[in-house]
Amino acid sequence: MLRFTKMHGLGNDYLYVYGEPQNPEALSVRLSDRHFGAGSDGMIWISPSEVADFKMRIFNADGSEAKMCGNGIRCVGKYLFDKGYTDKTHLTIETLSGIRTLTLQVEGGKAVRATVDMGKAEVGEEMRLSVDGEEAVCTPVSVGNPHAVLFVEDMEQAPLTTLGPKIERHPAFPGGVNVEFVQVLGENHLRMRVWERGSGVTMACGTGTCASVAAAVGKGFCARGVPVSVELDGGTLVIEIDENNAVTMTGPAETVYEGETELC
Repeated sequence: MLRFTKMHGLGNDYLYVYGEPQNPEALSVRLSDRHFGAGSDGMIWISPSEVADFKMRIFNADGSEAKMCGNGIRCVGKYLFDKGYTDKTHLTIETLSGIRTLTLQVEGGKAVRATVDMGKAEVGEEMRLSVDGEEAVCTPVSVGNPHAVLFVEDMEQAPLTTLGPKIERHPAFPGGVNVEFVQVLGENHLRMRVWERGSGVTMACGTGTCASVAAAVGKGFCARGVPVSVELDGGTLVIEIDENNAVTMTGPAETVYEGETELC
């Protein structure tokens, strides 16, 4: 039997397992199915690390492996603290995007929120893509994984489910890309929805939120060195970009339930 914990950060839900993965791609596809499985955006495996306190590996709902997950790493911190794998509130986590640090906020003996050092955001030059004979303008951003940020006037009219998957697989992004649609609501206040590479529409995306704020700072919509509130389908994340484009993210982490399944 495989024991797992379902957790979410603002509705971006994964199944968390402590141990080294075996057949992680197939397991993620089977268990992530929202009709025939536990239902999730993917699976995250946690294990000891030789270069950090712990290591995380992320598999999307389609079985593909992701380099980094901002909502997921907050839940990793909560998982490790709440289950007694560590009593530290300042942790280093090895990811395929490098080592990330997080600081846990503890209430009543449980971790409830985390602030994560997400590394530096790399903002590229604006791109004009041809999609089905029409032009789509986006800003490429890397936060350890690739993002394409599109600014829209009205989020209700954003072509999330039509344009999102087409940009995800656009030739300009050979390995695929996460696609964020962003509306500027006010000074240092954004609304964002996301089409995630390998998972489709999700309630939230931590790295996508960081990428969106980095792109907004680059365009002058938001300021450096101050908290920027970003409204997602699942709630709000707070992002700050410093003068060197280093990113910090603060948000909640919650446990949904414990479960087990046969490995056959």
